[in-house]
Amino acid sequence: MDKDLVISRQPIGKGIFINTSKHHTFGTDAVLLADFARPKRGDRIIDLGTGCGIIPFLMLREKKGQSFIGIDISAEAVKLAEMSAKENGFDNFKAVNSDLLDLKGKVEFGRATLITCNPPYKAPNAGLKNPDETARIARHETKCTLEDIIAVSAKLLQTSGRFCLCHRPERLAELIELLRKYKIEPKRLRCVSQRLGERPWLVLVEGRRCGNTGLTIESELYIEENGNFSKEMKDIYGCYKEGH
Repeated sequence: MDKDLVISRQPIGKGIFINTSKHHTFGTDAVLLADFARPKRGDRIIDLGTGCGIIPFLMLREKKGQSFIGIDISAEAVKLAEMSAKENGFDNFKAVNSDLLDLKGKVEFGRATLITCNPPYKAPNAGLKNPDETARIARHETKCTLEDIIAVSAKLLQTSGRFCLCHRPERLAELIELLRKYKIEPKRLRCVSQRLGERPWLVLVEGRRCGNTGLTIESELYIEENGNFSKEMKDIYGCYKEGH
């Protein structure tokens, strides 16, 4: 890790802190995904492209999940997550520095009961690319595609295991097609809008490995209401905001 790296210690509530950097921080989408995934106490959880580890650490804060693996191609991200786990005493979290396409022998396949992923939203040739390589990897599918993420998730999940991710609405059709291609049946869908009357800017999707057909479309989530956080967002964000 760069010796000149500036690390910020961010409180996320209940006395828990995580380490972030310029390249590896987190946004609202990750917080929403951690809530949407509804982890159970006995879950064996893998977070793909974990970054600073915000999704696993929000779950650990709530004492949900049995074991956690955070995987990221960035050595800097993995080091930040490892530091956070050690400082918070989370001995059931393991960080793995790896390309998602090179996990054989590093992570056990067919065992995870829940996989989460906040992936790059932009296709490889979509829009302008950031000159900063780390930012480019986080936003564009330069190191792995959406299909790569779903294909490896299908290998990592046990039968009936759940896969939860967030993405942009314009890629929903592609997402559902790919899930079914790799035998992950879409089971839950929720759209997120900034406020009532605006188009969704995010979709949250849950699929089940070899699950039966039947998709539940949940009520839309609104971030704001009358210029403030909506009641539901306060419930989701509450403990984290108290940490600040």
